[in-house]
Amino acid sequence: MSRLHVHTERHAFARIGWLRAAVLGANDGIVSTASLILGVAAAEASHGSILTAGIAALAGGAMSMAAGEYVSVSSQSDTEKADTARETRELRDDPEAELDELSAIYAARGLEPELAQQVARQLMAKDPLKAHVRDELGISDTHAAKPVQAAITSAETFAVGAALPLLVAALAPPSSLILAVSASTLVFLALLGAAGARTGGAKMGAAVIRVVLSGALAMGVTALIGKLTGTVV
Repeated sequence: MSRLHVHTERHAFARIGWLRAAVLGANDGIVSTASLILGVAAAEASHGSILTAGIAALAGGAMSMAAGEYVSVSSQSDTEKADTARETRELRDDPEAELDELSAIYAARGLEPELAQQVARQLMAKDPLKAHVRDELGISDTHAAKPVQAAITSAETFAVGAALPLLVAALAPPSSLILAVSASTLVFLALLGAAGARTGGAKMGAAVIRVVLSGALAMGVTALIGKLTGTVV
């Protein structure tokens, strides 16, 4: 007697929608706020001015991330809806041509032509639109555009990321503020890169190096500009 074993798999790809927005938001929050703090501090501004700039960066950045993500992902969603509507019309007007098109897709993936047509017929008999949207357009529930989810995730993670260097700047003595913010930000970025890689199932070392180096470059350039501006002014 044979026994049926259910093999359950969990792929990191299923998290790609919210993970991209979360990593982008947190990384942007940490880097942009830390860079702004360092730029203002390098211009020899007062501690109060530095904290004010940091708070403004947190609030404005979170709202900007939410709006930007919502608009961009909404554009993707609109395109998906338009393509789905067009596919609906094509299935209504010429179902045989759509059957041949779906069969050709499966044949191109390695199925024998006759088997490909059988598979296409069976799938179209059950849910033709879903079959075409998934296999012709490449749209699935896993990575379909979700504007609200992307906006909320980006705003929340940006705010959390921005709060980290801002907190360090608030607690650090003015004399060592630049060093404290710089060092702690690199640590925060390393942790973010490691967490993102672990959640997404990617290699941790490469992710950490990529995030830390890009953040260090951004902070260095901004601090230099602040220093030059402060000297001139």
